[in-house]
Amino acid sequence: MGAQLLRANLSGVLFFNADLSGAALLHADLSGAAFMDTNLSDALLSKADLSNTHLFDTDLSRADLRDADLSAAWFHDTDLFGAELQGANLSRAKGLTQEQLNMAKGDKMTKLPKGLQRPAAWLAARDPL
Repeated sequence: MGAQLLRANLSGVLFFNADLSGAALLHADLSGAAFMDTNLSDALLSKADLSNTHLFDTDLSRADLRDADLSAAWFHDTDLFGAELQGANLSRAKGLTQEQLNMAKGDKMTKLPKGLQRPAAWLAARDPL
């Protein structure tokens, strides 16, 4: 899709069966939004506010979520394969599984909810020069 939605305010919006693959939503306010059967693969969501969002059957594969706020987000059948979670805040996330984290990319700055562990691959990853 490739839509340019930089710093958009989409707080509380319901996205159903939407194709937002490749969308640029840098710094966007998506807090409280609901994504149902939505494609956000390859989307640029760096520094976006996704707190309290509902991610049901949502494809976030290869999405750039670096430094995004995903605190208290609800994860249900969410694809995080290759998602960039470096520095993201996943504290208080609900429904997030260890398997989902293992498929994503993160670092020592990624904030995880209680009960989940930082994957070994994250610890072995080198910071860019």
